[in-house]
Amino acid sequence: MATRLASYPSLRDKCVFVTGGATGIGAELVSAFARQGARVAFVDVAQAAGEELVRRLACEGGAPPLFLGCDLGDLAALAGAMDAVAAQLGAIEVLVNNAANDQRHTLAQLQPDDWDRLLALNLRPMFFACQAVAPAMRRHGAGVIVNLSSICWHIKSAGYPAYASAKAAVHGLTRGLARELGADGIRIVTVSPGWVMTERQLALWVDAAAVEEIRRSQCLRGRLNPADVAAMVLFLAADDGAMCTAQEYIVDAGWS
Repeated sequence: MATRLASYPSLRDKCVFVTGGATGIGAELVSAFARQGARVAFVDVAQAAGEELVRRLACEGGAPPLFLGCDLGDLAALAGAMDAVAAQLGAIEVLVNNAANDQRHTLAQLQPDDWDRLLALNLRPMFFACQAVAPAMRRHGAGVIVNLSSICWHIKSAGYPAYASAKAAVHGLTRGLARELGADGIRIVTVSPGWVMTERQLALWVDAAAVEEIRRSQCLRGRLNPADVAAMVLFLAADDGAMCTAQEYIVDAGWS
């Protein structure tokens, strides 16, 4: 799928930082930016998967990405990882806040600690990652932040109210920062995928009933894949998206 992505010369040598980059959409984002010639770093709690992705991309012949194991629930660890990236690759010019956890839960069973944990995974690190990259982007007079949300809150999906709340708040974060950051030439956008056929989704949730729901709900036939999301993120991160900020870009085959 990656071979069909456009080439963006403005991404070459850019320092790109991706959270949750070891698997799923994140791994495709890391791969896509690396193939554009960007200097890519990513963090993830999945150590083995992250190391395997680095090996796989190194075998393609390009510069392998920098991987740092990190639990984004630990904000000090996230800050340390971002400092390490800046020291090794230079100031972060593109931040992609991708990491998320769509663990299923119900209204009745959710306890305060569960709520805090899910928001700490799905929203809190985004804000503090934005906070961390803003000073260097301001000094440079440019930068791009892409926050990954989801259509789940648009289509009123059941089964994960805390996750849906966090994903709705992601776009609130984008809108809440766009004017302040825009004054210094920094763009911030939201990308909201539909039901993307990652290994996790296929293993846990995509049964025959889900396949029928996808067929009925999408306007376009076929499966939505991680490369479809990466294509949008690359465009927005590149100079081609130079006047795009504060908006939500939906990649869902027409579901929402």
